[in-house]
Amino acid sequence: MILVVGDLVTDVLVEHDGEIRAGSDTDAAIRVAGGGQAANTAAWLAHAGQEVTLIAAVGDDQAGHDRVSELTAAGVRCAVQVLPGVATGSVVVLTGAAERTMITDRGASLRIEPDHVTAAITGAPAGSHLHLSGYPLLHAGSRPAGRAALTAASRRGLTVSVDAASAAPLRDAGAGEFLSWVRGTDLLLCNADEADVLAGPGPAAEQAGRLTAHVRNVVVKQGAAGAVWAGPDGVFPVAASPVPVKDPTGAGDAFAAGLLGAWCAGSSPSAALRAGAVLGALAVSRVGARPAPEHPTHPPA
Repeated sequence: MILVVGDLVTDVLVEHDGEIRAGSDTDAAIRVAGGGQAANTAAWLAHAGQEVTLIAAVGDDQAGHDRVSELTAAGVRCAVQVLPGVATGSVVVLTGAAERTMITDRGASLRIEPDHVTAAITGAPAGSHLHLSGYPLLHAGSRPAGRAALTAASRRGLTVSVDAASAAPLRDAGAGEFLSWVRGTDLLLCNADEADVLAGPGPAAEQAGRLTAHVRNVVVKQGAAGAVWAGPDGVFPVAASPVPVKDPTGAGDAFAAGLLGAWCAGSSPSAALRAGAVLGALAVSRVGARPAPEHPTHPPA
């Protein structure tokens, strides 16, 4: 069982063609769908045939009920706290082929209770793995729940991975603080911008190596340039297969799902990176942060 802790929100995906014309009109295709880094990763894990539980919080509103129903239908077990009087979080995602910008109202995700997280992890099957989205740690309201997840996993003897989540909130929280919260975890995932915040500038392999002073293994994702893993067994790069990019939203979440599914099944770092690259490539080839239900994949052999 892979336990994923973090945000479950509504994405308002704004797919614009060309530059946004500030103060005027910009043509775009607009879609509403489920989102949230943790929820997206859980959806991709289920899509790949993994047994997965999402631990999150939503409001007692239509959006919250819809978001939980979507994930349940996708095969994700939901240990989701429903909070009355609080709106489910929402994110406006401005996306083009090259990048995406997110305007965020985390809503109920900021109110997730440490006791809820602790109970869900304590009740998980032996041998489970915890994957913590960094977002709960990066916001004061949800930080106690994020830290409770790490404490509960440590007490249970679970392996733990953490996604660094987003560069700007990392800067706000402070690299040293964040690294102190995740110290000793088994795996830290970060993209190139997040690696610059946490490790300072430099080649990805060097950044990953520097971060192993804080955690056991580090993966630095470089988008089209591939990814690199550093850990006790060495440094392992993987190249990305060139694919047409329709939408980068959720690509890192899909990559994390492919990598975690393979690594938790005993695959080597190189094989885990390749599995992550496969799901990441699938994610960027379609619009939206979640897998299309009609195209299931399977865990690597």
